[in-house]
Amino acid sequence: MSLLLRQASRSNSIIACARTASTMASSRYLDGPQDAATLETPKNLSAKQKEALSAAIRIDQAGEIAANWIYKGQYAVLSSDPKTGPVVQEMWDQEKKHLAVMDKLQIQHDARPTALTEVAKIAGFGLGFATALMGKEAAMACTEAVETVIGEHYDNQLRDLELMEPLHSSIPLLRDVIREFRDDELEHLNTAVYHHSQRAPHHALLTTIVEGGCQIAIQLCKRF
Repeated sequence: MSLLLRQASRSNSIIACARTASTMASSRYLDGPQDAATLETPKNLSAKQKEALSAAIRIDQAGEIAANWIYKGQYAVLSSDPKTGPVVQEMWDQEKKHLAVMDKLQIQHDARPTALTEVAKIAGFGLGFATALMGKEAAMACTEAVETVIGEHYDNQLRDLELMEPLHSSIPLLRDVIREFRDDELEHLNTAVYHHSQRAPHHALLTTIVEGGCQIAIQLCKRF
């Protein structure tokens, strides 16, 4: 967690410079141009590689579904707060874009979607709603914990997909998308800390529980 906090605490100007290329990655799916990298999937993958690619997209799509519903739950409670409401809305808007891109990636690579979609929605909304009821600091602690796990998860995926890069133009683009989304999640983590997530009551216990739940969810979506 400390490593990700250090990453998330980079100055905005450094992050903006580092993300100039990868920020364009998601726009390839949303705004074009459409080409082999956005429309085709590798045909020369081994069965193990194909399953690894499918699992990566399945987990990420499920994660973005859950994230959208977490922020939906938080916003249901905090929308009237003049300071916190817009912060939650801004992060939610980014997650909506993430999900739109993941939906396109799932179709492109013919990845099996998770069977736990409805569970992700219900659990996500419940988590967001409950932590927001505990107070805006607890809502931010929830965001801090979730984004810590997701940031680490995306880092692992980037390493796992590196060996597939030469196989098809879609894989370097996928890695750029993941890198872009990871940086967005680290910004959300930084935002949560800035908005006093660590002042939440029982912060250590709360974040440990949420992080543990996220790790379990990743493993479940990898299988189902």
